[in-house]
Amino acid sequence: MILGIPLQTLLITVPLVFLSGLMDAIAGGGGLISLPAYLLAGVPAHQAVATNKLSSTMGLTVSTGRYLGRGYVDRGLVLPTVILSVTGAAVGARLNLLIPEQVMEYFLVAVLPIIAFVVFKKRSLDETAPKPVSRTRQLTVAAVAALLLGMYDGFYGPGTGTFLLLVLTGPGGLDVRTASGNVKVMNLSSNLGSLIVYLFSGQTIVPLGLISGLAAILGQYIGSGLVIKSGVRIVRPIVLVVLSLLLLRILINLLG
Repeated sequence: MILGIPLQTLLITVPLVFLSGLMDAIAGGGGLISLPAYLLAGVPAHQAVATNKLSSTMGLTVSTGRYLGRGYVDRGLVLPTVILSVTGAAVGARLNLLIPEQVMEYFLVAVLPIIAFVVFKKRSLDETAPKPVSRTRQLTVAAVAALLLGMYDGFYGPGTGTFLLLVLTGPGGLDVRTASGNVKVMNLSSNLGSLIVYLFSGQTIVPLGLISGLAAILGQYIGSGLVIKSGVRIVRPIVLVVLSLLLLRILINLLG
């Protein structure tokens, strides 16, 4: 036992959450590994989502600070999207807690492969100049995305950053670099909004989240220093293995 957490739990979650940070820095979609990591370790569904918010918030804080420091953020979009991301995430977290534990676990397992497919099949983004759109449209698109995807992030989470990036670079008309910076701010805000709800509900396993969060930070740090052009091809097998193990665990539980 370390800080009241069984060693077996840490041996499963810490390495996988480290990989999720590495994956997130290389190709995005780290939640496709970190959330299943907690479920594989036997953490109940509500606590898995809640604890994942703590560790992912720690990792996102580091990467968001890097983007802010380099000026890769449209500051005019920050305030409204932060407020709406926090609000949406708080609502999503409340909805999550209303669903029975067993139903939530099966929902997570059923939806994860679908989200993984969508994330890895996303269209490629390049650095070409985006089509110009009006400022009003940018603000509207960013605000709607912040609220709706904030709700999704609070309720569930994996793939949120990818979906936000597609919206901001598509109908939002932002260039990839600026959109990525704003996505980090919005994603961090929705994580914080939902984390507050989960903390007050008593669902977050704080020691486990903090230890795993350190692993996420290390993964983000190492991943951001790697230059890997074929990032998605490298991380796809990792996600496949983790999701397969999670499905196996659920089937074993069903068989008694």
